[in-house]
Formats: sequence, structure tokens, C-alpha cells
Amino acid sequence: MAQFQINYLGCGSATPTLRHLPSCQVIDFRNNLMMVDCGEGAQLSMRRARLKYSRLSHIFLSHLHGDHCLGLPGLLSTLALTGKEGGTITIHTFKEGAAIFRRIMDFFCRETPFDIQYDIIAPGTDDVIWESDALEVRAFPLIHRVPTTGFIFKEKPKLRHIIGDAVAFHQVPVREMQAIKAGADFVKPDGTVIANERLTRPADPSMSYAYCSDTVFSEAVARAVEGVDVLYHEATYLDAEHEKAHMRFHSTAAEAARVAQLAGVKRLVLGHFSKQYADEEGHLAEARAIFPDTIAANEGLRIDLEHYGKDN
Repeated sequence: MAQFQINYLGCGSATPTLRHLPSCQVIDFRNNLMMVDCGEGAQLSMRRARLKYSRLSHIFLSHLHGDHCLGLPGLLSTLALTGKEGGTITIHTFKEGAAIFRRIMDFFCRETPFDIQYDIIAPGTDDVIWESDALEVRAFPLIHRVPTTGFIFKEKPKLRHIIGDAVAFHQVPVREMQAIKAGADFVKPDGTVIANERLTRPADPSMSYAYCSDTVFSEAVARAVEGVDVLYHEATYLDAEHEKAHMRFHSTAAEAARVAQLAGVKRLVLGHFSKQYADEEGHLAEARAIFPDTIAANEGLRIDLEHYGKDN
């Protein structure tokens, strides 16, 4: 079972090509699936990636340009026909997005075997918008032609590891184990305090992933994603097209690398490639000159953050 895995289903820009599909990623966190953007054909891409429809519970939309959200009606319709019974799918989007997709679904797929809920993101939000016991999702503003939000998926601090021989020696009752894992000291019946460090080993590192879809270069974005383990940042153009990038409120590969460098992340993943490029070699060359630990996304790429954390 994946602990924290990123599945890249689409990493092209506005026009689909035979090489790249529109934006779509799926976060697999402890067997629960959360989609980030939903370009056309998302349900087919999930099939190819062997991601189960029944495990999908949240869809986060960065903005309301078609290449990031037009796959949503088809995905929900497919789920209603084939893959998901019961439960709830929560769509995190702007107020306008909720209104649009409610109308579409009421017309094309009024009855679904699962509930559809909309969690409204206010433009400019910089705050946690959803959390579970183990994970939080934070929205932060990006700079594009329409209101756009980035997302940070961050594990909450994990529990420490019990040292079996130590807890047995000090006769720690089972009822105290959860508190010990959470960092509490153990107080014996005679009042003796056994420091937590004598009973446990440090917890595994908590991992984080940031998603920056359409945006111009911004130091504010770099500050928002500071210190994340893996950063996905759009790199629509090469530096030769920087004027076009700025005019269209997009970034170049070099600018994505500057964000990664300023933010002090561990790894940069480039995506949202313009259809005009036959490959991503130029993107990688320009980005790696600034930030060496850079890779290019492609449909089918998986990154296991749990393993990446252990390797680093």
C-alpha cells in the first residue's frame, strides 16, 4: 500500500497532444485518492494507472481554465456508471466553479450513487482547506489570468517508534502506549519519570508535496512552498519565450527552477509543457543549470514520497 505517492496523469498545457494530456494528478495517501486538477480524459488515465475509482474522495481544482477542469463532468459520470457506490466526493473549487459544475451535473447526471459536495475556496486563500488525522491540504494564491490556487499536501507529525525491550523493562501498560508514541514521558507508580527518549526512537519524517499550476514567476510563491520535499511547478515555455510566458501569465523552466532554489525544496518536477516542444530536453537543461535535482513529468510517472524521504 502506498503511503504517499504522486501519480502524474496529465502534464501538458491547454492543447492535448499525442505526447501529453491536460493537467491531472492523483495523490495516493495511505490508500485514499485525491485528484489535483481534472483535465479531459481523467477517467481513462486513472484506468491506465490502475487507480481505483472507488478510492477517490477529493478533487482539488486549481482554477477554471478548461485544461484543468473540463474532465470533471466526464469523470463524475463515469464514476456514477461504473466505479463508485456510496460515500462522498468533495470538489474543492471557487464559487463560480461550484455553480458551473452543479448545473452540468444536474443536466447530464442528476442521480449519482454517491454524494457530490462542493468546498468553496475564496480567491487569495492562504490557509488549510482540508485535513484528516494524518494529512493537511493548504491552499495558497498563484498569479495567473484568472483566480488560481496552489496546493500543499503535508503529512502531520508522525508517531514515534516504540522500543520493545525498553517498554517491557519499565513495564509500560498497553493503555499508555499511544501517549508514549505521541511523545509523553512515562511515570511509574512510585513516581519515577522515564524520559520518552529512553522508550522510543524518532518518528519517520513527515513528507510534503506542493502543486503550482499556472502562474508567473513569483518570490511569494517560493515563500509559500518553502521547504517542501517535492515541488511540481509549471514550465510551459523555454527561456527564449519568456516574453510570451509573462504575457500569458505562465513560467519558463528556468523560472520554475528559481522558485525551487529560493524555496529550498529537495526535488523539482516540471510540467504543463506547451505543445510547441517535441521533447523536454530543453526544459531540463535550463532548469538543471539552476536547480540540478529536476525531473520532467510524464504520463505514468509515479513518485513515492515515503521512499524519497528515507533516501534523503
